[in-house]
Amino acid sequence: MELESRFRINRSLFVAVLSVEMVLGVVGNVIILLTKFKCRGQFQCRSWLPFLSLSLSDLGSSVLIISGSLLAVLTRGQRSPWCEVVSLLKFAFITSSIGSLAILCLQRTTGVASTGSRLSIVMAAACVTSWVTGLVFGSVPVVYDWIRYDPAEMLCAVFWESSYSDMLVYILSAFSICIFLPFLLIVFCSILTSAGRGWDCSSDLSSVTPLLVVFYTVCYMPFVLSELILLGRLDLSPAPDWLRTLSSMMAYLDCGLNPLIYCTNQDFRVAVLGLLWTNQKSHTEPVLTAVVKLDP
Repeated sequence: MELESRFRINRSLFVAVLSVEMVLGVVGNVIILLTKFKCRGQFQCRSWLPFLSLSLSDLGSSVLIISGSLLAVLTRGQRSPWCEVVSLLKFAFITSSIGSLAILCLQRTTGVASTGSRLSIVMAAACVTSWVTGLVFGSVPVVYDWIRYDPAEMLCAVFWESSYSDMLVYILSAFSICIFLPFLLIVFCSILTSAGRGWDCSSDLSSVTPLLVVFYTVCYMPFVLSELILLGRLDLSPAPDWLRTLSSMMAYLDCGLNPLIYCTNQDFRVAVLGLLWTNQKSHTEPVLTAVVKLDP
């Protein structure tokens, strides 16, 4: 009886937290995307492409992944084929997010804008590549039927039941290409930017990049730790339940924090407030548009 009562309390807590994170992620990123398109003339943003990719990734994760976890908590599981779709998209969103941050850092360091340069085509191709790479690596566990529902992560995840070598090859390959290389690029570009390389972005939206990188690193640290623990266990046992739950909660939190981080830029914050408070109603009273002088 006590165990059942504790489960109900935990489930209520998870539902409340996931609901808040989903609302923050969906509402925040929708407002951010609307501001970027409708108010783009009110703030400076030379790196709009990685910002767009990052916002789309956060919005997709909020709409599909967080809602999927919320539904799984309420119904106590996920069924096929939604189970496999969620697992695939989760990895795609993680990869596209860190890829977008790496491209953003690279643009700040090299001074290459998202438009008006031949190198901007390379940046666009890099953004697309980060999405495609995530989809490719996310589809491998689906093809080999490694996907199972994990109550601790509150969504379908990769489970290893037979071969340590397969797990080792997959995780090392995925982390090296999708996570480690972009992270090295972020660190390298951050060092160069700190040394004075790149453009002066004090008035540009890219001034929020350091905060985005810091919060992304903090929020995804539990996920990385859980994967490293799995690598160190020859019996293929996963990381502790509390760490896997924390990894999902923190990853979801990042999707809702990013819109708030964008608003630390003053010009962008003014544009957001202007978008929210602009009165778009048409005038109902007659307006004087011209004066005609009549001859006596």
